[in-house]
Parts: sequence; structure tokens; C-alpha cells
Amino acid sequence: MPPVDPRRFVPTAERPVRAKVRVLEPDTEIQPHSHPWAQVAMAASGVARITAGQATYLVPGGRAVWIPPGVEHVVSVVERAELRTLYVHLEGGVPWTQCRVVEVSPLLRELVLQMDIEMDGRSTLTPAQLARERLLADLALDELKRAAPVRLGIELPQDRRLRTLCEAVLAEPSRHATLQGWAAEAGASERTIARLFRQELGTTFAAWRQQVLLAKALALAARKRPMAHIAAELGYASASAFTAMVRRSVGQPPRRFFNTG
Repeated sequence: MPPVDPRRFVPTAERPVRAKVRVLEPDTEIQPHSHPWAQVAMAASGVARITAGQATYLVPGGRAVWIPPGVEHVVSVVERAELRTLYVHLEGGVPWTQCRVVEVSPLLRELVLQMDIEMDGRSTLTPAQLARERLLADLALDELKRAAPVRLGIELPQDRRLRTLCEAVLAEPSRHATLQGWAAEAGASERTIARLFRQELGTTFAAWRQQVLLAKALALAARKRPMAHIAAELGYASASAFTAMVRRSVGQPPRRFFNTG
């Protein structure tokens, strides 16, 4: 699916934040594209996967992805999603130069919803509407700058063989619990795949797969799945073992980290 004509939503110095909403069906993919402005992508419902730069992100409700200007990105829908997007002018004052995942506070969520309802796609506004849009935009940008970063984001390699393996893990991370199983499926030696992970991503397979599991768990939690079910689906022998992994990874218990709003 091609991206919606972005000229309808171009942010300007006069209107520094523009909002749009799209309801996307499962398996929809928006083709690679980029903008000269920054973007905030938030799933009001459902789960979307956003690949930007050299990383991919699973985005359920309660989280958003910041994409700086000029960064090519692809949106893939994991389950039917209502995707809310803010386009941010260069003068918006958000200092981040790299993609990041942030928490969406109740206030930020409501501001995004209000901007969609009030202003979405309108090329002309009355002076009163323009003033209201600017107030909403200023507060949304201030709230965005205060948003806590979330340690999510899965680095992706350039090497074609390793990229294929990584995409398979992303699709079904619990199919194999060890690198040996994944390497055999890829038709390569375990030593070769381990070396490629170090060279391409600067990490081990186990550490990389752990980030995949966290992202997958976050998506499952957004569907209100019980923690024990999430642990079992991701291949953990017990909920306590899964809880220990989450605490080691993000320094928070699962119920706090997976609070998806």
C-alpha cells in the first residue's frame, strides 16, 4: 500500500504539528518512504510494526515511535490497527536525532486524539480553529519532550542471510530456543551466525532475541493476555522465569512495563 499523499498534512511554521488517522487491516504494509519532517506514530488500537533506519519496533497502544526527518520507514500491520500519526515541523523543538520508542501518557494520547478529531486533513481553518490547533500542538510537543524513553527497538542487519534469519525470529521467536536451531534452519553453522551477529549488530544472538521476546510480549500484553499465557507462548517454563527476564532487561516488573494504556 502506498503512503497517503503527505501533502495534505505537511507541517509548517504556522501549523507545526499536523495529525492524521488511518485504520489498517492485518498484513497491510505501507511502502518504504521518508519525509523532510519528523513523525510520531502511535497505535490507538491494535499493533503495528514500524521499521525505520536499521531497527524495527512493535508498537501497541501506550507506546509511540519517534522518527526523525529523512529516515526511511515501513509500516506493517500485525493486527488490525488504528494508527495515529503526528507530523512535526523542524521548528517543533524536539531534539531527538535518532529513532526512539516513548511512553504515551494519558494527556499525550488525548491530545493526539483531539487533534485527529478537530483538524485531520483540513487545508484551511478559521482563526479560532487555527488558534486551537496551535494550543493543542504546543502542549502535545511539550508532553512529547517529557515522554519517558522505552528500551525497545530491534536492530536489523545488512547481511542478507542474517536478515532473513532475523525476520524469521521476529515472525515466530519461540520456534527455536537456541542459536543452534536457528542456524540449522538457515543452513549455516552456529559459529558463522554468531560471528555475523557480533560483526553486524555488535551483540550476541541471545541478547538480540531477548529484545524480540520483549517486543512480542508487549504486543501480547496489549491484547490483554494473562502474564502466564504470555510466558508460555514465548517458551518460558514458568511465569517467574519470564518475570526474571523482564526485570533483568528493563529494570521493571512485567505488569509495570507492559502497562499499555
